[in-house]
Amino acid sequence: MKIQRRNNVKVCGHGESTLVFAHGFGCDQSMWRFLVPSFEDRYRIVLFDSVGSGASDPAAYDRARYGSLHGYAQDLLEIVTEYASGPVVFVGHSVAAMVGVLATIEAPELFAAQVMVSPSPSYINDGDYVGGFTRDDIDELLQTMQDNYLGWSSNMAPAIMGAPDHPELGHELTNSFCRNDPDIAAHFARVTFLSDHRADLPRSATPALILQCTDDMIAPVSVGEYMQRTLPSGQLALIDNIGHCPHMSAPGASTDAINSFLARALR
Repeated sequence: MKIQRRNNVKVCGHGESTLVFAHGFGCDQSMWRFLVPSFEDRYRIVLFDSVGSGASDPAAYDRARYGSLHGYAQDLLEIVTEYASGPVVFVGHSVAAMVGVLATIEAPELFAAQVMVSPSPSYINDGDYVGGFTRDDIDELLQTMQDNYLGWSSNMAPAIMGAPDHPELGHELTNSFCRNDPDIAAHFARVTFLSDHRADLPRSATPALILQCTDDMIAPVSVGEYMQRTLPSGQLALIDNIGHCPHMSAPGASTDAINSFLARALR
């Protein structure tokens, strides 16, 4: 199966370096539309939909391949090899940030840097590690999704988006969640929320920007601080913002932080 069809790959912009953008759970590549215009005059831009999301090929979804984040990391490496040129910077939102970590571990020579937007290596509290949820919280969330995915989406998407001054963004995220196949979404949610990639962080030496909101119900500041301590070349940038999607609700601040990071990472 061709990569373009599988992942609905789109390429725009021009420049010596490439930015590869990957969306988070329940989203698609359109969620980057507020950031891309600020970069496409200086960078080659690669956008895609993860298999099972957006306009990706539904026939490509394989529960075995995508039973862990490693399957998505393999897809990412194939996309980078096929479509990127020059120094490559991976920009991943939420769970996609961990996909990027796995890809940089497997093929560090392909990546000059990585930008992690609202990342989390593990969502479950464990001893001194504060991931934001108990295991019971996650089990309840997954069961609710399994029983009533549309109801869960309608209730949770606005809370995940945050952005109280921009309720239209919460509506957009709700609609995005609801467009996904409920069975695939429930499977991907289980893979996402039960994953634990804390042990992988020290193995990713690719320079990393951790972009975290000051008030995020999914990935609290404590997670960003943990990642900064654990990644060999990680730096944390906090954005004064409510929600899990600063690339949509605070695009100006997100762009400024990424530009500042790229100026150092690609010099």
